[in-house]
Amino acid sequence: MKYFSLNGNAPEVSFRDAVVNGIAPDRGLYFPESITPLSKEFIDNLDNYSNSEIGYEIIKQFVGDEIPEQDLKQIVEETLCFDFPIVPIEENIGSLELFHGPTMAFKDVGGRFMARCLGYFNKKEKNDKDITVLVATSGDTGGAVASGFLGVQGVNVVILYPSGKVSNVQEKQLTALGQNITALEVDGAFDDCQDMVKTAFLDESLKEHRTLTSANSINVARWLPQAFYFFFAYKQLKDKSKDIVFSVPSGNFGNICAGMIAQKLGLPIKEFITGTNVNRVVPAYLETGIYEPKKTIPTISNAMDVGAPSNFIRIEKLHDFDVEKLRKNLKGYSYTDDEATAAMGHLYKKFNYVAEPHGAIGYLALKNYLKTATNTQGLFLETAHPVKFMDVLYPGVAETIELPEQIKAVIDKPKVSIKISDYKGLTDFLKS
Repeated sequence: MKYFSLNGNAPEVSFRDAVVNGIAPDRGLYFPESITPLSKEFIDNLDNYSNSEIGYEIIKQFVGDEIPEQDLKQIVEETLCFDFPIVPIEENIGSLELFHGPTMAFKDVGGRFMARCLGYFNKKEKNDKDITVLVATSGDTGGAVASGFLGVQGVNVVILYPSGKVSNVQEKQLTALGQNITALEVDGAFDDCQDMVKTAFLDESLKEHRTLTSANSINVARWLPQAFYFFFAYKQLKDKSKDIVFSVPSGNFGNICAGMIAQKLGLPIKEFITGTNVNRVVPAYLETGIYEPKKTIPTISNAMDVGAPSNFIRIEKLHDFDVEKLRKNLKGYSYTDDEATAAMGHLYKKFNYVAEPHGAIGYLALKNYLKTATNTQGLFLETAHPVKFMDVLYPGVAETIELPEQIKAVIDKPKVSIKISDYKGLTDFLKS
């Protein structure tokens, strides 16, 4: 499998090089040269396969022969060490919970898969120079990457996060692990962190000091494995006679884009729904046909505080850069903090379900969509455990939540971070 840059001005590369480089020399995101649908027989009989077997069938074409079959099967099995349950909420609506992994966020899948792929390449090549994984986070990405790479030999992780704009639990997952993990606390927004990361990859002055790669969803090894759990969800559905739609709370749009890869692979998904907070660049594009990145507005659903979603160009590519094709496959809605809070309260009081603000927005978007849909069932993605957002949950709900063991392990550890305010602060650290 070869990967090409969506900016169209860089050589094609292998899976290994796409993973290690993270981003193409022309600053473009890598995209697979082909997507071959899985057999209808396989999809119709998902019940007969384990999650690891399903994951292997999905990912093997994207890896090609660069990781041997047994090694790749082991990587997939170690990645998928937790469950992805559907929780029924009301008629035709369920929650697909993606927070049962080590850091209690959906990004555990991509973080664990990428860490193991890099570990394999490093071990195989016996590199004497460490790789530095440079990652920007608006909340959960950093924790998942830190956990996935913790203790991996030959890999150092540097996480940039916006100061004061992640929750206390998220910050501890970034800053309290030590070992090969370093947190840089940035005076700015997530988009500032992301811009620094992208600039660093193309900075020639850094190459003599560091071998850099990215672990954001711009990296194909972080992005593509997220297609797994759309298949796992379909496998669990008892009634497959109704159309299925997925409502994905979206910030950088890697998760919903991976769902569209699952659709391209043959999974019978009717349509996707994106729910955003007031950072509504994509819903606005679907309305007007004009794509206009905006300055980020802070909200209680901080993982979606993204004004220039990197992965949207991949979504455009999957729809031939045709806005009309995209409109037929993606519906977009946006909500305020007050609306998200009210939805959390509604879910708790009426269904005894504790949602966090991102999942609540996914629920609202799905409810809106289903008003005009027939013979349709929908799943909204709960992308993180509510414990990560205790200070913004519906009043009185936080007191009902017991800290999971994954959170107890880090919550009392001291925070250790290095404060920076601009790109020079990042380069000074990377050259030190």
